[in-house]
Amino acid sequence: MNMPAPRTKLPPSQHPFADVIHRLEAGGAMLPDTPENLMQIIGLYKAYAVPMDFYWRDLLYIGEQVFLNPLPIFKYFISDEYMKRHNHYAGDDADLRIWRGTAEAHPELIEFMEKGELNQKLPRALHHLWHDRINMEFAEECMRSMLWHRGMYVPVNQFDPYLDSDEYKANADRAIKAYFRKNPVMAGLYKLFPDMFMEQCRQASYYANLGLFWEVMAPVFFEMSDLYDEGKIATVPQAMDFLVNGIFAIAGRPIYHHVYIDGECFEIIPKSKGFTWLYEAALPYVEAVFYRTSPFRGTKSYNAQAKQVPDDQKDFHYGVLYADKFPVGTAGIPPTFLAQDMLHFLPPYLVDYYKQHCRGEDDMLVQLAVSFQRSMYCVTSAVIQALRCALLYPLDDTNPNHLMANRRFFESQLDRFLRPESRIREIQSQDYR
Repeated sequence: MNMPAPRTKLPPSQHPFADVIHRLEAGGAMLPDTPENLMQIIGLYKAYAVPMDFYWRDLLYIGEQVFLNPLPIFKYFISDEYMKRHNHYAGDDADLRIWRGTAEAHPELIEFMEKGELNQKLPRALHHLWHDRINMEFAEECMRSMLWHRGMYVPVNQFDPYLDSDEYKANADRAIKAYFRKNPVMAGLYKLFPDMFMEQCRQASYYANLGLFWEVMAPVFFEMSDLYDEGKIATVPQAMDFLVNGIFAIAGRPIYHHVYIDGECFEIIPKSKGFTWLYEAALPYVEAVFYRTSPFRGTKSYNAQAKQVPDDQKDFHYGVLYADKFPVGTAGIPPTFLAQDMLHFLPPYLVDYYKQHCRGEDDMLVQLAVSFQRSMYCVTSAVIQALRCALLYPLDDTNPNHLMANRRFFESQLDRFLRPESRIREIQSQDYR
């Protein structure tokens, strides 16, 4: 009788987060596998996906249509064309069907945009002025973080170096001149300050980059929510595995930037450049938004003498994995905008959960922020496991040298959470609320 080979074991890790590393080595996530954690992360994925379905559409609308409008006062007034635009990863005509739902804008999103919190059908401008809308300011802050933290994952990421290439500048120049050919004032300013306009064009390219990234993530989160409701995702590792498989399934999705001017398409970043979702969008996004971002105004002093902001950009640590939950609820900061958006689309089971643990309805935004943090630790775990799959060895490899290489990789990833601001310690306990 052939007996199965015993599982190769390594000595215990000596890392400060050894328990988390052992969990990763066993195929788990940084987030403990509990029913409460699973409920929170899946509920937040659903609540996040609905506004994200607007984010990606409006980001592409701004990058492709609004472009360099000097007074973009209607950039959040997305056209019907973009609301009805088919997601490439949902619907019957999908390139790869991830979500079994509709390819057009989500029904809950459409209903909210029509009635808002007021539950009244009013002109869109009135809802907007009352701030009864999806808050695109959060999405734009994520885009600006990617733009400001340029150069991440280069040379694997070729999108960013391309923005400084002569080819990009030539493509952008043609589009800028076409955009302002009926506006002699702006055309004249472009001649005087070409670098300023070129930088605005780079920003528009990042609008497109993030829009194409989130076009994938929205159906991923919708499908995870549906599978959870059907009882087909029952553990945190299963949720993480779905994310890992999704990352590999759509890793090659093209990242590009097209601008449409008077019905003509200008390919500022052509699809033929071969930029892909994983290397040119996903990895830079995780680095910029999950880890780095920037101090939100009103929460840190930008005064150099105060030394509340690091001298080196690489030391920025203000992303969702480090964020302090308590400023959420403060007017004007991006996490508050996001929490307010998600509040409208919480599944009933999460509303009931918050009613049990909140100090009142006003505390729900803070609780949302905590659950969102937990959910993004799960996403980050999936990214770490995907990188391990791509770069190193299977978790069940029988070669101890290979397993040790995996461990060193996990330990190097967890080193980033040794900072005192990291919330990895807090998310190990359900008392973190």
